[in-house]
Amino acid sequence: MRRIRPVLALLVLALFASPAFAQDTTITLGRFFGACDVSGVSIANAVGEPCIIQAIVDAYSEADNGVTVDTLPTDWGNYYDQIKASYAGGIDVDDWAPAAREAVTFDGRIYGVPMDAHANLWHVNMELMEAAGLVNADGTPILPSSPEELLAHAQQVKDATGADYLAADFAQFPIGVRLVMTLVWQQGAELFADGVADVDSAEAVRAVETIVSLFDGRYADPRLDYADSQQSFLDGEAAILVNGTWVVDFYDAQAADPAVALTDYYAADFPTLFAEDATWANNHLWAVPVNTSRDAEAYQAALGLLAHINDQNLAWARTGHLSVRTSVLESDAYAALPHRDEYVRTAAIARDVVPVVRYDAIQDVLNRELQAIWLTGKPISEALGDADLAVQDLLD
Repeated sequence: MRRIRPVLALLVLALFASPAFAQDTTITLGRFFGACDVSGVSIANAVGEPCIIQAIVDAYSEADNGVTVDTLPTDWGNYYDQIKASYAGGIDVDDWAPAAREAVTFDGRIYGVPMDAHANLWHVNMELMEAAGLVNADGTPILPSSPEELLAHAQQVKDATGADYLAADFAQFPIGVRLVMTLVWQQGAELFADGVADVDSAEAVRAVETIVSLFDGRYADPRLDYADSQQSFLDGEAAILVNGTWVVDFYDAQAADPAVALTDYYAADFPTLFAEDATWANNHLWAVPVNTSRDAEAYQAALGLLAHINDQNLAWARTGHLSVRTSVLESDAYAALPHRDEYVRTAAIARDVVPVVRYDAIQDVLNRELQAIWLTGKPISEALGDADLAVQDLLD
């Protein structure tokens, strides 16, 4: 199994501490996930990433501990450019799952606190799949095991229901990049490694051709952005949506709403279309920036907040993200969360890019060239060749 290896500069969340006053310590928390539009919600009742993390933070701030937390929600697209951080220890790490601990370790030292593992899943409309004859006797969806079977299943869905087989954000965020990476990894290759770009490899071409074949057959729409692809799935217009773990509980709640077309929802591991199991995944991490002049009380308050967030890992797992704590993963409470048994294999097939300093820019290049293929008709060989040169420049 290849463990998740996040790019630290890309995926670290930051915690900033300000100097303390005599009787009270105020720390400032920089986070993304969006703003929660419900005030005063409890941890137990919070729903979705913005409100769950805000409820966890508010509970620490409102406790009788002498610490006040000022939260600064930040747009995730600009977040990583603002964060240059590292973390000094102070939290018990024995309960972290091995992959989670590895994700925050460099040269034998721990530099962060893992919050979750999040990965791409196949979100499935079981009603459409049943109509297409793509449901096993045990009630699980029949998913493809090769590019050829992918197209065959897509045709079955189209013939039986008229719906698209697959929806994803191909026109906005880099979910298309993650799809291509997954299919490249499933062929035992990398888009870049050891400072060398290999974006125009035979494996990359095959991965892109697999996705483009869905567009050519009118089984998927490359023009959909994140919101439109999600709405297409909820409206019953697509049998499969490729999206992350972060929407599992949201889709489960939507399927229970009589006003939503999606009525029978399943969260599946990403299928293996080539030789090796793999799906894109990563971690959200927390870190405290280095500041040798920081007041000791503020520093301890910051570590206390991180310990509190770590203690609430089960609550955060209600987003759908995989827990990083062994005790939570093995608990009955975690197993009782919706659909967790349906994508339990994801933790074992999770993959990420090799560590690289300028991944933000590399991802932008890949996203731009891939969108040029499926949105403007740029030849695959030309687009991947241009991407290869640009990525190599960034690696040099």
